[in-house]
Amino acid sequence: MLNLYQIQSFVTVLSEGSMTAAAEKLFLTQPAISQQIRNLEEDLGVDLLVRGVRQIKPTLQGEVLFDYAKRILQMAQQAEVAVKAMGAELNGQLRVGTLDSVGVQLMSPIASRLLKHNPELNIKIEYGKGEELIRKFNDGEIDVLVLPEVETEYHSTVEADKKFLFKEEMWLVGTGKDSDMPKQISAQEYTQYPIILFTGEYPHFNESLNKMLKSAKVEVEPTFEATNVGTLKRVVESGLGWGFLPSLAIKKQVRMGRLNHVLMKEFKYDIEFYFYSKKVPELKAITDVLYQALQQQERS
Repeated sequence: MLNLYQIQSFVTVLSEGSMTAAAEKLFLTQPAISQQIRNLEEDLGVDLLVRGVRQIKPTLQGEVLFDYAKRILQMAQQAEVAVKAMGAELNGQLRVGTLDSVGVQLMSPIASRLLKHNPELNIKIEYGKGEELIRKFNDGEIDVLVLPEVETEYHSTVEADKKFLFKEEMWLVGTGKDSDMPKQISAQEYTQYPIILFTGEYPHFNESLNKMLKSAKVEVEPTFEATNVGTLKRVVESGLGWGFLPSLAIKKQVRMGRLNHVLMKEFKYDIEFYFYSKKVPELKAITDVLYQALQQQERS
């Protein structure tokens, strides 16, 4: 019988690309992750991973298990959400604000499951820029925010219950069609390909990147700019340039080889996402279930 914790570790290692990154995401030590993978391989009697210097990749057996494992985790998460939602008997209206780049990946699946088992519940999801969503939250027009830490990313504040949700990274990616694309570059090499720029959602990221490039005396003139991550993914995949995009939105494309993940020696940017909820007793049951569901969805 497959162990769910081992399956979670296996999927996370492949999704994140390394034992170390998986350990950070699951709040475990790297040796603990390695032991869980070894135990899983021993239970199945096959090697599941090819342990490379730069990145871990699945064996043929690992690829088969990876597809099944994702479905297993998704089903387990769906069952947990359904049971908790039914037990809580959720009702009323919940207004949620988040960024477009994370909404499709996280919010849409959760909302559909909660609504399926709670016919008296109404959920409204609003996508927009962080600054505008924060204003609406402070004005009482939104009940829950799923955003990067507002103090750091938007230089703002909210009066709310604040819970850590997950850590996001900005990855420099180029088309997977270019076999000559380097795996690592310096800041001075950033302009060797046309620059594709993601704007609007992470202002502090853009400030930090521009500050680093300025200190490295690198002048950048973007070839293409957009606020929609889906549009930018297609532009980068087609080979028109490279650029920084949220890892949550592109891990699948990187794993499938459609995008190349390129490391920049001088620059690494992590984003901590938080769950901000109004301090309203009537909403506590709904927000507690939503928070737990989002945690499970992000991990799976």
